[in-house]
Parts: sequence; C-alpha cells; structure tokens
Amino acid sequence: MSEYTHVEHGFGPVWDAESRLLILGSMPSPKSREAAFYYMHPRNRFWPVMEAVFADAGADGTAQDAAGGTSRDTAGDTPESRRAFALRHHFALWDVIASCDITGASDSSIRNAVPNDLTPILRTAPIVHIFTTGAKSAQLYRKLIEPRLAEAGIAVPMTPLPSTSPANASMRLDDLVAVYRRAMCAALSDLS
Repeated sequence: MSEYTHVEHGFGPVWDAESRLLILGSMPSPKSREAAFYYMHPRNRFWPVMEAVFADAGADGTAQDAAGGTSRDTAGDTPESRRAFALRHHFALWDVIASCDITGASDSSIRNAVPNDLTPILRTAPIVHIFTTGAKSAQLYRKLIEPRLAEAGIAVPMTPLPSTSPANASMRLDDLVAVYRRAMCAALSDLS
C-alpha cells in the first residue's frame, strides 16, 4: 500500500479583473507542484484542449499573423506563457483544495481535504461560470465549496468536465476538446 503525503497547494490562483470563467482542478500533481503552476505534467492534455477551445482561428486552426502568414495561438510550455494564455482568453485557474493527504497524483486517494476560499476571486472578477476538471474536483467542490459560497450569497453556476489527466485514457483528445468547447461556448453564449 502506498503512503500518504500531506501536501499544501503551494501557489496561488491565476486570474485578473477580466476573468470570465474559473477552471478548478482538485490538487496539483507532483509535476505541477514542482513547477508551481497548473497542469504541468507533460502528458496532461489540459493545455492542448485550451489551445483548441480558444484558438483565434478559422476552421483549419490557423489565423493570419501581422506578416500575412499563418499562426496559432499557443499556450507554450512555461508557466509564464501559460499564465499569459489564460489571462488573454479570460479564464482563471485554481484548485478546489488548499491542502490534503494524497498518494502521488491519485485523486481517488485524497483525504483530509481543506478547501481554497474562492470568494476573493468571485467578488472581484466578473466570473460567470465555474468548471471543475475531473470527478473528484466536482465532488469536493459540491461538498466543501458550494455550501460556503451559498452562505456568502454567491451563486455562480458550476459544470463538471472530464479530467484531462493521462489517467483518463477513456477520452481521446478530440473528445475532450468537443466537451470543453461545447460547455464553455454555452456558458459564454448565455451572456449574449
């Protein structure tokens, strides 16, 4: 049996005064905690999904750059480039959990979870929708965060989305992109 390790989140949320969507994971993986940024495991598909969902492009995935060539808006592979991508596309990132006991990166092993306080973001940024990535983040959001938000008089709809983790091998990248695009477009179209 694997040993539990007590982990602290270790880094704060990504957001600004123009963030419209809030995407919450459960707890950063060891690779993400090491890099002090979200979804940094090289096989996690979060950033390719976000690039596809927020592509500033036509149907072929390309856009005209200033020189008349084609380019694609990419998140890059550094925390700085990924932070800029998130802010450029008005989505905030954080996690449901501030600390917990966990075995490796296994969400199913999480116990003794302490939630993050989302109220500063939700009171400051114009967040219109919250998304959770993976079943455990949705479960913990409903159990630990939703009641606190209700007590604070904050009502923002939440939609659970599938995990982009390589452990979720049942979903191909194209399937993840379709689910995320449909959910995020629906949330943003409600503003029109």
